[in-house]
Amino acid sequence: MSALADRMPAERISPLLKDPGEVTARDRLELLCDPGSLQVIRSTVLPRRESKRMREGDGVIGAAGTIARRPVYCYAQDQSFAGGSLGEAHADTIVRVMQLAGRAKAPVIGFVASGGARMDDGIAALAGYGRIFRESVKLSGKVPQISVITGVSAGGGAYSPALTDFVVMTEGSAMFLTGPGVVREVMGEDVDAQALGGPKVHSKNGVCQFTAANDHEAVGLVRELLAHLPQHAGERPPHGLPAPVPTMDPAARVPSSPRQVYDVRDVIRAVVDNAEMLEMSERWARNMVTAFCRIDGRPVGVVANQPWYLGGVIDADASQKAAKFVRTCNAYGLPLVVLVDTPGFLPGTKQEGLGVIRHGAKLLHAFAEAVVPKVTVVLRKAYGGGFITMNSKDLGADLALAWPDAQIGIMGAKQAVGIVHRRDIAAADDPEAERDRLAADYEAEHVSAAIAAREGFIDELVAPTETRRRLAGALAGLSGPGDYGNGGGNIPL
Repeated sequence: MSALADRMPAERISPLLKDPGEVTARDRLELLCDPGSLQVIRSTVLPRRESKRMREGDGVIGAAGTIARRPVYCYAQDQSFAGGSLGEAHADTIVRVMQLAGRAKAPVIGFVASGGARMDDGIAALAGYGRIFRESVKLSGKVPQISVITGVSAGGGAYSPALTDFVVMTEGSAMFLTGPGVVREVMGEDVDAQALGGPKVHSKNGVCQFTAANDHEAVGLVRELLAHLPQHAGERPPHGLPAPVPTMDPAARVPSSPRQVYDVRDVIRAVVDNAEMLEMSERWARNMVTAFCRIDGRPVGVVANQPWYLGGVIDADASQKAAKFVRTCNAYGLPLVVLVDTPGFLPGTKQEGLGVIRHGAKLLHAFAEAVVPKVTVVLRKAYGGGFITMNSKDLGADLALAWPDAQIGIMGAKQAVGIVHRRDIAAADDPEAERDRLAADYEAEHVSAAIAAREGFIDELVAPTETRRRLAGALAGLSGPGDYGNGGGNIPL
């Protein structure tokens, strides 16, 4: 049975657990893992140095277990003991869990709630964070690493999750390098934990990829996420059961006018299995959609411009978001499906000041570097640098498709003739009519998808209703053992 078919909703895993607000560290691990599979480690360890606060386990529970019968390693910090602060023995338990995960080539999931380095342990606590950071980087891009923020996490307790592949934040949790008290004293800003680093803050800046109402929902997200990922880099992602072919027309809600907006997620749902998508970083850089889906049972990563927000233009944030997602999919062997509908990069002094060139280069690098199967479909328009950056054939797409009415070129026809034929338009008796006439000629000669296909920049024109079939066929043919990975790991972007 596939991992997807085998996963259980979080509410069915353990109906005897307490209310979400009363869930303990041990409960979280029990909730995460298959019933009866949890095996704790280092449960009686104590700090080597005498301290005013001593408890077996030193405020963290480390364990092994299974999720949908697949081995995982996990830990949960206990904020009821010393605020979840990290002491030397506490750090050693987390490091031990991560080392075992690397040895077993299995995912590692951490429930993080920590006030940072423990004052009692001094520099030994700081050194503990250093060991955790190093171990996380060793595992980067090799096994999936997921952090679930269940309380207030400060200092190293915020950096540690940021090094992992995915961060889930629960309602009421917070992450920050420096707490509200210090911010108030040093900066004069009167701010509380939620305004400083709550889920609303970090879901909009890219620090966290998913938010959940409570621990139960967070565990459901983690299990669903793992159902799309392999145990480790180099293993094929779990193949699901075949799904009925969707009857929806992907183009049904796509306006013919390139200036009208629509929600590209409607197109995604029309071509993927069961219209299901697990969207990543939904609230950050909303002009770019990144999601885990399945096509004919095969897990894929979908990257799509979002015309509903800013017209689908690419900016600095969208570039970073997509680049991180592409590299994550490449690390774990998920094929990429790229849906393109963009006027190009967002112009202006603000974007140039934000370094859109540098961030756009990250996305170019990510697509060019990726060795997993990559299939691109131009839905409606792809202009200028946006056409290249969104996985064009010459950047490395294995198959480049386009809908027949799509427009592909350096820029839109009206903008182009406004530059090329500026004098002719100005001298015409009816400048607007002349501009329209010249634009129609330019579009037919330079911007149509048919021209791009004729010249070999697009491999094939496909009817919208044929999109899923062509994607499924291409992915089936390309998804052999193949290559995977980024070499240097899955660095945070």
